[in-house]
Amino acid sequence: MKTEAPPGPVPPEVAESAEMNRQGRYEESAALCRRALRGRPECPELLNNLGVALAGMGRLEEAAGEFQRALRLRPEFTAPANNLAAVCIKLRRPEEAWELLTGVLRRDASAVEARNNLATLLRRAGRFTEAGRQLEQALSVRPDLAELWRNLATLRRDEGRLEEAVACYRRAVELRPECPLAASALLMVLNYLPGADPLEVYAEHRAWARRYAEPLGAALRPHGRDPSPERPLRIGYLSPDLRRHPVAFFLQPVLEAHDREGFPVTCYADVAAADSLTERLKALVERWRDVSALSDEQLARQIRADGIDILVDLAGHAGQTRLLVFARKPAPVQVTWLGYPNTTGLRTVDYRISDAWADPPGWSEHLYSEQLVRLPGGFSCWKPPEEAPEVAPPPCLSRGGISFGSFNFVAKVNSRVIEAWAEILRRVPGSRLLLKYSGWDDQGVRRRLEGEFARLGVSAERLVLLGSTYGWREHLSAYGEVDIALDPFPYNGTTTTCDALWMGVPVLVLAGRMHAGRVGVSLLHQIGLPELAADSIPLYVERAVELAGDPGRLARLRAELRERVARSPLTDARSFTRGLEEAYRAMWRRWAGRTGGRMGRT
Repeated sequence: MKTEAPPGPVPPEVAESAEMNRQGRYEESAALCRRALRGRPECPELLNNLGVALAGMGRLEEAAGEFQRALRLRPEFTAPANNLAAVCIKLRRPEEAWELLTGVLRRDASAVEARNNLATLLRRAGRFTEAGRQLEQALSVRPDLAELWRNLATLRRDEGRLEEAVACYRRAVELRPECPLAASALLMVLNYLPGADPLEVYAEHRAWARRYAEPLGAALRPHGRDPSPERPLRIGYLSPDLRRHPVAFFLQPVLEAHDREGFPVTCYADVAAADSLTERLKALVERWRDVSALSDEQLARQIRADGIDILVDLAGHAGQTRLLVFARKPAPVQVTWLGYPNTTGLRTVDYRISDAWADPPGWSEHLYSEQLVRLPGGFSCWKPPEEAPEVAPPPCLSRGGISFGSFNFVAKVNSRVIEAWAEILRRVPGSRLLLKYSGWDDQGVRRRLEGEFARLGVSAERLVLLGSTYGWREHLSAYGEVDIALDPFPYNGTTTTCDALWMGVPVLVLAGRMHAGRVGVSLLHQIGLPELAADSIPLYVERAVELAGDPGRLARLRAELRERVARSPLTDARSFTRGLEEAYRAMWRRWAGRTGGRMGRT
């Protein structure tokens, strides 16, 4: 987001507030701008800088108002137009952002920030090829701008061009090494890479922590919490995804089942644009804090002031990471769970919640900076969607051939996955593959995938590529066109696997070497179908071919899967949450006993 300190007879506070914004001193900048505006209420530069400060504090609606005031005073002023567009994107007002950005580019085709924002808007709309053109054009003007490389990396990830994404993220980190976000996003992409060495991935996570988190260790201090082992424990959940998002789908049943007296919950919602699920989650907890306006330091102080005993990270290195809050150790016990399939790398995060299928004992302890806590019935609990339609008959009965399918993120459909799926299609005559995700709306992404399958002897006529649909019920109804779901690797599906099983579709899984590649194994064990998981690509292919050739078994699975899932530990929120609370209690007893109530890693 751009501040403005143009030459000419403008108040000195414009340059001063612009510098404060660049340093992240948003509260000071906002106060300075407001004081200066008392004497110059119609200064668009001050209004723009005030908007930047408010946006930096997460006060997006207020920021939008200041940018609009600046534009009313000077309609041709580019900076507030770009900044307002960026805010509109975050507030999910795409039409307004589009009008602003195209207007800027009509006036100035070389406006790099406008092209960058337009690329973000296009990417979120699934128009990846157009977004790439915007970023490439912007980079031709400013190849030294880290934000452009970071956005191009995210786009390449979303297109499934993983090696290019890694290279672009590394370039962004090289250009702006002091910013942790691009380095964190790079870690996320490493989970998708086929053939990635788990030890090297772990080393990259530890390097991130040493570079960005451990320098904050000087600020650590004792918590002064009551170490009584059996008292009520205040639990804090911190996430940017307390909205219609897979993390919330797995958290909601836990919040519904929590023992409110023994484990009162505070949710720290780092959510820019709340939705109906956000409101539903709010009603389930004792205290809800909207923290998107807080800096990491401010948020850490708030958590400490709230007296949180156990703070749970639900995001890791996914999205806009808040791990630097955990680096400040605002709670005596800190845990990572659910939202990220790997270690945080931080020594100040004490535990990682998993299970014996996703992280078999003796298998992966050396890949985590945290101590693993394995829940007995599985590491997650899922609430079936209320909008789900009834299970449809097997589509092979009407079309005469088997329909394989996968509704996973495009980035998970890597070259090795495509090779395995192409072999399955070649070995099952008359079969087809139905892929559904918003990324398949883009013609460039579709053509690239079709070309890879064609190279492996599978024609485009055997591929059905579906993009986004309106509404969750419509999305789930598409499983009625799938006989057998194929899970990607090395990054398995989670919500997609649960959805498929609920819709009566068996899911074939390849067990991997890291947690991200073993989630499917955990889910299948929880519903009592471990035989659907294979431990090698040849066996994965063979099981797909065998299942396709057994219509009787497919029909039985179609008829029983929903009831099987409903009776399984996967959807038993009460038992799961009691087990989670027992794990929290054991963590607390260990902290209280081993440290005597002092701050420190247990």
